[in-house]
Amino acid sequence: MGHRAVVTAGTRGIGAEVALELSRRGYAVTVVGRDPGHGERAVARMPGARFVRADLSVLAQVRALGDRIAAEGPLQLLVNNVGGMWPKLWRTADGIEASFALNHLAPAVLTEALLGALQAGRPSRIVDVTSSSITAALALGTPAYDEVEPDHYYGMTASGRAKLAHLASTLELAGRLRGTGVSVFAADPGAAATPNSAEMTPEILPPPFRPHWEQILQGVQRPAAVAARPVVFAATDPSLDGQTGLVIDPGCAPSDALTGALTPALIEAARSLTERTLQNVP
Repeated sequence: MGHRAVVTAGTRGIGAEVALELSRRGYAVTVVGRDPGHGERAVARMPGARFVRADLSVLAQVRALGDRIAAEGPLQLLVNNVGGMWPKLWRTADGIEASFALNHLAPAVLTEALLGALQAGRPSRIVDVTSSSITAALALGTPAYDEVEPDHYYGMTASGRAKLAHLASTLELAGRLRGTGVSVFAADPGAAATPNSAEMTPEILPPPFRPHWEQILQGVQRPAAVAARPVVFAATDPSLDGQTGLVIDPGCAPSDALTGALTPALIEAARSLTERTLQNVP
C-alpha cells in the first residue's frame, strides 16, 4: 500500500503545487478544500489523488475531517497548508477572527485528531506552512495573546501574529513527539502569486508599511510552484530523516529567522489563549 498524505487548502496556489508534486512521487494524496469545483479540477491532474470537501474555518468540520481520515488507517504525511490573510477583519461561523482560526486553530485541531494515524504510519511527518508575515507582526512589537483579536486589525500583521502562535505550537509538538517516529517541521514558502495574494490591497498593511506596497506586489509575482519547494522538501527530503523541530526557509535550508520571538512567556500566552478559545467552541 502506498504512502498516504493529506494536504489542506490543496486545491489552488501553493497547496495545489505541493499536492501535485507529492502525487508525482507516489503518495496517495487527499486534497482538502472548500470548493468542489476547484477541488475536482485540482485532483484531475494529480495521479492517485482525491478531493475531500471541508470548510476548515468551522472547527466542527475540522474535527469531522480528522475523524474521517483517522478511521481510514495509517497516515505518513500531513501538510497543514490552510491559512491566509485578508484586508478586512471577518469572523468565522464559530465567531473567531479568521486569521487566528485558519492560520492556527484549524491546523492545531486537525493535527491532534490525526496523531494516532500518523503514529500508526511512522516514520511520518507533519509539515506546518509558516510565513514571513511573522516578521511584519514583530515589526509592531511583540504580539500579545490576551485576546484572539489584535488591538488594531491589519491583515498581514494579524496573519503573522496567528502564524507565530502556530509556530510556537509546532515546535512544542516536535518536542512532545521526539523519539516517536513522527517528525514535525515548519516550512516558509515565501511570497508567491496565489489566489489569496491576488486579493490583497494596501489596507492589509499597517500605515508605516504602505509606502512599500509596490515592492510587496513585486514579491508576490513569484510562481506558486517555486514557493512549494521548501514545503515539499520538508515533507519528503531524506536528509531530514530522524530530525524534527526545524523551520525550513524559502531556500530549503533550516533557519531560525522566525523563531527569535518565541520566549517562554509568549509560548505560554499563546498556548493559554488557544486552550481558552477551543474550550468555548462546541
